[in-house]
Amino acid sequence: MQLTLHGGEVLGLIGENGAGKSTLMQILSGIHPPDAGRIAINGRQVEILTPKAAETLGVSIIHQEFNLAADLSVAQNIFLGREPRSLGMFVSDATLNGRAAALLERVGVDLDPRTRVGDLTVAGQQMVEIAKALSVQSDILIMDEPTAALNDAEVAALHDIIRGFVSPTTGVIYISNRMEELKRITDRITVLRDGQYIDTVDTPDTELRTVIAMMVGREITAAEELAPAHIDAAAPPALEVEGLSTKRLLRDVSFSVRRGEILGFAGLMGAGRTEVARAVIGADPHTAGTIRLDGTPVRLASPAAAAAAGIGYLSEDRKHLGLLLDRSVADNIALSSLPKLSTAGFVRTGAIRAAALSAVDTLRIKTPSIGQQVKNLSGGNQQKVVIGKWLLHDSGVLIFDEPTRGIDVGAKEEIYALLQSLAEQGKAIIVISSELPEVLRLCHHVAVMSEGRFAGTLDAAEASQESIMELATAHSQVTVHSAPQPTDTRDRGGPRHEHHDH
Repeated sequence: MQLTLHGGEVLGLIGENGAGKSTLMQILSGIHPPDAGRIAINGRQVEILTPKAAETLGVSIIHQEFNLAADLSVAQNIFLGREPRSLGMFVSDATLNGRAAALLERVGVDLDPRTRVGDLTVAGQQMVEIAKALSVQSDILIMDEPTAALNDAEVAALHDIIRGFVSPTTGVIYISNRMEELKRITDRITVLRDGQYIDTVDTPDTELRTVIAMMVGREITAAEELAPAHIDAAAPPALEVEGLSTKRLLRDVSFSVRRGEILGFAGLMGAGRTEVARAVIGADPHTAGTIRLDGTPVRLASPAAAAAAGIGYLSEDRKHLGLLLDRSVADNIALSSLPKLSTAGFVRTGAIRAAALSAVDTLRIKTPSIGQQVKNLSGGNQQKVVIGKWLLHDSGVLIFDEPTRGIDVGAKEEIYALLQSLAEQGKAIIVISSELPEVLRLCHHVAVMSEGRFAGTLDAAEASQESIMELATAHSQVTVHSAPQPTDTRDRGGPRHEHHDH
C-alpha cells in the first residue's frame, strides 16, 4: 500500500467498499497503528500512534462515520478538548459560541452553535464535522466521504472551502464515491483495490471509466434506463399522505405513491425530506394530517407499527438508527423479520442463516462471514446490510433515505437495478437523495421540499437539476402546490497548484 500527497493539491482516493481507504486514513490519523511500512511528512519520517500525535503533526481528518457527542452543543463538539478558557480555568461560552459561529459561517451553513448535535439531521452533523476539522490548524486535511449527506449546492460550497484551504504547503486527501465530484475537485486520483495500491493518475488526463475499471477490476455495465411505471389506475395509492404537519418544521405536506412507482424527494439541507419520512413511520409525532395505506386511514405510533403495517424505512443514519453494530450480519438482516423466521415462538436459526447468506450473495456484501459483527464492516457494506434487512421483510412500501450514501460506483449500479426491479415487482418506493442525478435517474416523479413545505412535483420527463433547484430554492415565496392526484403526480403550478511533497 502506498500513497503520496503533494503540497498544493487535492488527491482523490477511491476504491470499492472494503478496499482499505478508511483503514489507511485511520492509520494516517493515529487511530490504528501500522504493522509495517513508513510515513514521511515533508521528507521526515514520523510515527503517528495517536490522534493527538497526528494533530501535532498537522494532520486532521473528517471521518466517514461521525465522531460527535450527541448531547453536547455544536460549539462544544467543534472545540472539544480545546475549549477557550478565561483565567486559564473557566470555559468561556461566549467566546466558544462566537468562534463556532464564525467557523459555521465559513462552512456556509446556518446553524445555531448552541444547538444540541443529537437534534441535527445527518447533513447538519456532517457540516459540524467539517467545521471541527477546519478549526484545527492543519497542513494535511483528510476528508472521508465529506459530501455523502450533502446536496449539490452544499457540495459546491464545500469545494470552495477546499480550494481556499489548499496552498503550496497544504494538501487534501479526498475520499469519495461520487465520480463526477472527483473529476471537479481533485488534481490526481489514487486507486486501491482489495487492500492494495493499484495506480495514481492525473485527473484532467484520465477518463472516469478508466478509473472505475481500475477500481473494480471489471467493466461496469450501467443499469438500464428507468422502466415506465406499471400502475393500476383503478387501485388506490399504496401510500397517500395529506396535510402532514409537525410542530418543528413540516407544514401541510401532501403526496402519494402507487405500486410500481418510484417517487423521489429532493430539496436542500433542512428542507424536511427526512422529517417527512420520520413523521410517516411514527418516529416523530405529527400535529396534523392523514396517512392512508391502500386507501385505508392508519395511525402509526412507532416505526415498529409502520413495519407491521407494511412500510419499511431505510434511515439515512444507518449507524444509530439502522443497525445493531455489536450484532452479526445475520442478526441484523433478520431483525425486522423475526416473526416469519420463527415457529411457535422459537427462532429458526437455519432460516436466519439461509436468509443472511442469500442477502450477502444478492447484495455482494463483503464480509468474512455472516457471523461478523456489523461494526467491523466498511460503511458501504453496512448500508447493504440495512437494505438486506428490509428486502427480507418484504414490505409493500419502501422508503430509502440516502440509499447509496457511502456506496461505491459499482455497488450503486447494483442498488439502482435492485430498486427498479422492486418497483417492477409492484413495490411502492420513495427515494430521498441529496444527489440530483440519482433522483433523476431513478424516479418516475420528483417531489421537491422547501423549508418544510411541499414545493411541487415534477414528472420524470420534465424534471432537471435546474427545475428541481428552482423549486427547492424558492423559499417562502414558493407557491405551495396542492397534493398530486392519485393518477397524476406532475407539478401543476480547481486550479492547479505548485507541488511540494508531504
